[in-house]
Parts: sequence; C-alpha cells; structure tokens
Amino acid sequence: MRFLAITLVVHRPDPVTGVLKSTQDRFREVLDNALLAEELGFDGFGVGERHERPFLSSSPPVVLSHIAALTGRIRLFTAVTTLSLLDPVRAFEDYATLDHLSEGRLELIIGKGNGSAQRDLFQVTPEDQWERNAESYEVFRRLWREDRVTADTRFRPPLKDAETWPRPYQQPLRVWHGSATSRESVDLAARYGDPLFSANVTHPIGPYAELIAYYRERWAHHGHDPAALAVGAGTAGLYVARTSQEAVRTYRPVFESNLAFQRQHGLPVVFETLEDFVERSSALIGSPQQVVEKVHRYHERFGHSVLHLPADAGGLDDRAHRDSLTLFQSEVAPVLRKEIPDPSFAWGAGEEPAHA
Repeated sequence: MRFLAITLVVHRPDPVTGVLKSTQDRFREVLDNALLAEELGFDGFGVGERHERPFLSSSPPVVLSHIAALTGRIRLFTAVTTLSLLDPVRAFEDYATLDHLSEGRLELIIGKGNGSAQRDLFQVTPEDQWERNAESYEVFRRLWREDRVTADTRFRPPLKDAETWPRPYQQPLRVWHGSATSRESVDLAARYGDPLFSANVTHPIGPYAELIAYYRERWAHHGHDPAALAVGAGTAGLYVARTSQEAVRTYRPVFESNLAFQRQHGLPVVFETLEDFVERSSALIGSPQQVVEKVHRYHERFGHSVLHLPADAGGLDDRAHRDSLTLFQSEVAPVLRKEIPDPSFAWGAGEEPAHA
C-alpha cells in the first residue's frame, strides 16, 4: 500500500484556537508539511484545486513547482485538477512544465470540482460541467500523447494540427479520476483504463463502496485487465496515539469545534458525536493497531492500494500533528505496506511494482 499526504489549503480560523494565519504563513505551512511528508517517508504529497472561499489552492501547478524544488523523492499530486473549469491546452502547458521541473514526479487526480461560486466564476453550469470535464480530459490526454492534435471541441476554440510545448517528461502521465459519489467520473475513468480515487470523506462507507463496485463493473465492461485496476481512497481525519483513550481525548476538541462550525454555517451534519465519527467515518483515530484494523476493514470493501491522509494539523497543535504522522509512519504504514498490495504499476521512474 502507498500513502499520500493531501492538503486543500483551507484558509479559515483554527477550529480550536480561533486564530487565522496570514496567507503567507498558510502557504509556508503547506511547504513545511510537504517537507515533513518526504522526511517521514510518505509516497506522495497532493495539493487541491479550488477557486472560492475558504481555499488558497487556486494554482496547484505553482505550489507544486515550489514543492518540487524543495524535495527530491516524493511524488507530486493534484487533488483534484478541476478540468471542467480549465482550458485543457493551458492545463497541459502548466503540467508538462511541472513534469520537467519535478523530473517526472507528477501525477494528476482530475475531477469536475465542487462549489457553485467557482462554477459561476468560470461560467460553467451544472448542466454542462460533466461534458466539459470529459471533453477537457480527452483533449488533455491527446495533447500529452500526440505532437499535433486536431479536435472539434465545443467548450473552447477547435484545435487544428495544434502543437503544444514543452513536450512532457513522462510518457504517458498517470491520471487518476477523483470522485465522491458521481458515476460520470467513474465512467470516464473506466473507459480509458485509468485508476480511480474515491473521496471517502463525508459519508459512511456505503456510497463509496457502491461507487467502487460500479467502477469495477465498468472496467470489466470495457475489457481492461482486472489485474491493472487501481483504487485510492481518502481519510476524513487522522490522529494516531499510543492508546485509543489518548487519541480520542486529544482529538475531541477538534471534532467538537468542527461540529460547531458545521452547525453555525448550516452545513449538513453526518456524525453527531466523536464516537460515531470514529466508528462510522473513514477517520483514523486510535492506537496503531486500531488504525491498521480500520484500514483493513475499508480495504475489504474497496480493494484500494493507495490511501490519502490529511497533510494539515486541522486543529491539532503542531507537535501533536507531527507525533501522529510519525507514529503512523513508524508503526502503521510498515504493517499496511506488508499486508496490502501496492498498485499494479511501478510507482516511480525505474521502480518495479511491488506486491504483498
């Protein structure tokens, strides 16, 4: 199994202290967390893309380029690249450049994105967002593979024998399709034989397991090799401590502050208590053994080989956050790496795929 640390670069007051960091300090925190992820042995670091409050992640290629310059091993992910909002030609230019600057450490997770404010900003409607996402991906995919592209596009000016530069470092680029509960993303991933990344954050396991089962059905329908299928899954929260009592005690103020925020802003509340959150959400809060057992429980339903964890403290103090990640990497990750297979493909340049 492989592990990513992911940030959406949320910029709002700390849920426990109420302190709002400056924009500069928040970006510095993202860079520090990327360095920590590489230091601790994470396999990848991901930066989201959002174009509305309270996020600062409107330009993941820029952030990831800076991280590429500071790191040397860790793979760099987007989470997700909102292709429904972007010109695929401009997205190709940005990411082909980043692919070179990172020496081939780039991977994309694409998706239509969420939020009405960013749809309005880019003049995308709920009715056309899926078609835009599919068209943009199809054009982007061809641009990555072909020196000249002709495409009769609907949502940008048509391309006629178009050349794009620089030509990418990796050929081809691995693209994951991110999805919460949308079958459209799953259909697109299965059609092209691409891996799927389930959000697996907001709800209990049921709808995510159903979507992954549908992905497997569509994968088989398109005639792809079952052994080549790969699934990733997210995590709603993380705090690993020596005992479950310590983990719950430390995480309780974080949960209660987030619950109050949801109620204050009229957001849907799925888990009313911390105990329910620990039991029925994908959050990994407990002792190392409890976390291992919970990941296995999800793996039985998902068959996933990649797991993403929160890169940000999210209300924990910096020491507690670092201690949790360190304990995860020292006592949880080695067990899961041994017991759950990696994806079928090689993870990095020159690396052979590994299996349990």
